[in-house]
Amino acid sequence: MIALRDASAPRPLRIAVPKGALFPDSVRLLTEAGLDTTGLAEPGRTLIIRNPDVEFIIARPTDVPVYIAYGGADCAIAGKDVLVEAALDSVELVDLHFGGCRFIVAEPEDAGSQVRERLQHLGVVRVATKYPNITQTYFDGIGVQVEIVKLHGNIELAPLIGLADQIVDITATGTTLRENRLKIVGEVLESTARFVGNPAAVRTDPRVLALADALAALPVE
Repeated sequence: MIALRDASAPRPLRIAVPKGALFPDSVRLLTEAGLDTTGLAEPGRTLIIRNPDVEFIIARPTDVPVYIAYGGADCAIAGKDVLVEAALDSVELVDLHFGGCRFIVAEPEDAGSQVRERLQHLGVVRVATKYPNITQTYFDGIGVQVEIVKLHGNIELAPLIGLADQIVDITATGTTLRENRLKIVGEVLESTARFVGNPAAVRTDPRVLALADALAALPVE
C-alpha cells in the first residue's frame, strides 16, 4: 500500500480517472499500484469515490486536462491525445503503455493526385478533425496551409461527401478507415495513457511522486 497519509496534507489525494476506453485499465493499474480503489470499478452514477486516503473523480476524458491545470485534481490518468489537444499546464510523469492509438492523416482511396493539385492551385488543403490544435501544429510543421473544419463525430464522412480533402483522426486498427475506403497518407502522433500531475501538486505533494514511482515500477503488459 502506498503511504498516502500525510499529516501536512489538507485532504485525501485527489485523482481524476477518465471514463470510457481507458477506465478499466486505469482502475487496474491504480489498484496494482497499491491504492484503495474500493467502489471505483463499479461506481454507477457516482462521480466521486471517497476512500480514507484518496478521492477518485470520474471524469470525461477531454475534461481531465482542465481538472489538472486548474487544481481540481492533484493527479490523473489521461490520454496523450487529449493532453496535447488541450495544451494546458500539467506535468507528464509516467507513460502507462496502454490505450495505444495513433493520429493519422487520411484521404479517399480514389483521391489520387487531386489533393496535391488542389494544394498546388489554391495553396490550402481543407482538413476535417475533432482535434484542431494537433492538426494545425502538424501541418504547420510540414509547411502546408490548411483550412480546418471541426466536427464532433463521424470524421470519415467529411471527405466522402466533399466537405474536406483529408481528415486527421485517431485510429487503433484502421478498420473503420478501410471500411470507408480511406487510406492513410500521414502519421501525426502516437498516443498512450499517461499519468500526469498538477504542476503545483508535483512540486509540493510527495504523494503524487510516490504514486508516479509505484506506477512506473509496474510491469508493462
